[in-house]
Amino acid sequence: MSSPATEPPIAPMLTPVLTDTWDQDRSWTLDTYESAGGYRGLRSALQSEPDDLIELIKESGLRGRGGAGFPTGMKWGFIPQGDGKPHYLVVNADESEPGTCKDIPLMMAAPHTLVEGVIISSYAIRARHAFIYVRGEVLHVLRRLQRAVQEAYLAGHLGRDIHGSGYDLDIIVHAGAGAYICGEETALLDSLEGRRGQPRLRPPFPAIAGLYASPTVINNVESIASVPVIVDKGAEWFASMGTEKSKGMTLYSLSGHVVGPGQYEAPLGITLRQLLELSGGVRRGHELKFWTPGGSSTPILTADHLDVPIDYEGIGAAGSMLGTKALQIFDETTSVVRTTLRWVEFYKHESCGKCTPCREGSWWMVQVLRRLEAGQGTEADIDTLLDMCDNMAGRSFCALADGTAACVQSAVQHFRDEFVAGTHTPAWELFPYAASVLHAEPPQRVPAPVGAVAP
Repeated sequence: MSSPATEPPIAPMLTPVLTDTWDQDRSWTLDTYESAGGYRGLRSALQSEPDDLIELIKESGLRGRGGAGFPTGMKWGFIPQGDGKPHYLVVNADESEPGTCKDIPLMMAAPHTLVEGVIISSYAIRARHAFIYVRGEVLHVLRRLQRAVQEAYLAGHLGRDIHGSGYDLDIIVHAGAGAYICGEETALLDSLEGRRGQPRLRPPFPAIAGLYASPTVINNVESIASVPVIVDKGAEWFASMGTEKSKGMTLYSLSGHVVGPGQYEAPLGITLRQLLELSGGVRRGHELKFWTPGGSSTPILTADHLDVPIDYEGIGAAGSMLGTKALQIFDETTSVVRTTLRWVEFYKHESCGKCTPCREGSWWMVQVLRRLEAGQGTEADIDTLLDMCDNMAGRSFCALADGTAACVQSAVQHFRDEFVAGTHTPAWELFPYAASVLHAEPPQRVPAPVGAVAP
């Protein structure tokens, strides 16, 4: 791939909005955030009616940035009003999908973007308490977010009678205990309530009976962080980016066999080919073999999909899901069998065990995939894998079983020959694992264009 220096027309495709201040000195502080216009959206929002804010978010076309892509304004509108119950906003910051690394950098570099979004969103749904559920292992992020909340209280952006509006709000930053399943919204609610994190049977849905059996909105970090700029610049401005049905800008996380891994903020609808050109391409001397559009629980795609628009409709039409926009890039040195096995081992370990198809299916999948990786499988093993996928997908409380089945089904669909080879030759002989190790040679980095945030 050509470097960004030789392809200047691509640079305007980057749209640094959420990442605009990430490269500034002490970007995480209140002073830096306010000097760039921070909390201007909050002051404007407090002068509006809550219902008008919900309508504004609907008009913008903002869709959930956590995976499913459900319209954010519509979700807010589901909250019943005048019911006499407390309302809650819960931010899902338990980022744990393999390959996903967008929310944690955002909370590290610009936590006030999220805090302001929480205040505006809570005001819109008439919530007096909001919770940010952070993955417990990222202690540095937890501390930075706690400090940002403290700064917001001291500046009068939080607490009683915010800016003389008569609106009160408290934000609680809660540290999870490191369970992948708590990224599922109802398991997250159980965890917040002090119980073991396990998915709930729905209905009732969280909008009716969520946290403490009260109406609750649960949104991803990036979804809520996008709210202040929509309020400040307008729905039309936000909708001018992206595609017809997938509006706005978003964070794409590139990792794996790519020259310039990192966060790239661009309009929805950009292609992988364009993102690879921005990031310097697949590592030198190699070529793209397969990639994930939204983390390991989304069906894999191949080099045939380089020009598919990376938005909800484009990726869906290609047979996958946009998910968290975690673009894991794998070159031709990678064994698909081994990669699939590692993913399924992760899901087996993280299954909460509540659903039999997920608990038993993921365990048996690992046994079969290990045989195929060692070259000791049979043709019947491949059929057994697909049969297990059919018995897992759609038959559990949450999407963990669906994601496990999706990565296996897509791997067999696109690379069945490698699974057949697993009936006679170990994967480590066909694809020596040392060859796919990152940074086996000194990395060749390209200058990061504006809007690209490297690790």
